[in-house]
Amino acid sequence: MGEVCRLGNASPETGGEGLWVRLRKPRRIMSPRPWKDRHPGMSLEQKPLPRAADPGGGAVVSEPGGTPATSWAIEAAGLSKRYGDRWAVEDITFSIRPGEVVGFLGPNGAGKTTTMRMLTGFLPPTEGSARIAGHDIFDASLAARRSVGYLPESPPLYPEMTVESYLRFVARIRDVPRTHRREAIDEALERCALVEVRAQVISSLSRGFRQRVGIAQAILAEPPVLVLDEPTVGLDPLQVREIRTLITGLAEGGAARRQTVVLSTHVLREVEALCQRVILIDRGRKALDAPIEELTAGGRSLEDVFAQVVSADASVAKGRVS
Repeated sequence: MGEVCRLGNASPETGGEGLWVRLRKPRRIMSPRPWKDRHPGMSLEQKPLPRAADPGGGAVVSEPGGTPATSWAIEAAGLSKRYGDRWAVEDITFSIRPGEVVGFLGPNGAGKTTTMRMLTGFLPPTEGSARIAGHDIFDASLAARRSVGYLPESPPLYPEMTVESYLRFVARIRDVPRTHRREAIDEALERCALVEVRAQVISSLSRGFRQRVGIAQAILAEPPVLVLDEPTVGLDPLQVREIRTLITGLAEGGAARRQTVVLSTHVLREVEALCQRVILIDRGRKALDAPIEELTAGGRSLEDVFAQVVSADASVAKGRVS
């Protein structure tokens, strides 16, 4: 049950015996295991974070303490998650530049949501590591989580609250400074076109407006990185176009406010319209990482590329089994 200890000195308020509390035993968190099984001669601590080809920058800046140590918005190195004997995600490595909009694709069960949950701090990786805006998810986990806004497939909304009261609640738990809170809420309402419904109860809103509220809570604290999981699922064509315009605006907000967006969706036309680059994972591994222009050169559609890569990966996996 844990250890019993006394806090403070004896006093009349505590019955003359001080305040006795029972301390919980700390939960044991699995730390990343060594890389020697799959990377002979190299440990996880020795493995450098990835340095993708980037003619425009990406230089490392050595800074002490919690200060960001790199100009990459997102870095993942050997990111893996295991459940029992099964690897849901295995050895995912990539880097994303600030202001880049990246489509994160894969068939159902490929490991997309698991990877996004690890990047956003909702799920600890079994192996590997990552940095968000230069903050290591292990060594500076609080700073890393503060640097990312996350919209899961089902937005984390409280239907009985009004839009404004919900965003006020989110601002408090995201540690938006009290002096800046009103301004941050007003700005999120305006950017997501929610000003006219700010006083409405969330349960009375349409699906499109609820998605907007979900995006508003993700951008409220102005994080440099946004991770959006199926932001247009279930929306009609007009609502889809409105959400696309909103996402484009987030990545084009100027140098000081431009946000990096990781977009997971099954709608490939959406990826072609919004993203500059595609990362495709299949069976828990990265199968493709390339610019949209390169993938669609020669009139090819992203749908054809997706089918070709997934089919080839399935053939390779079948060969391993046989």
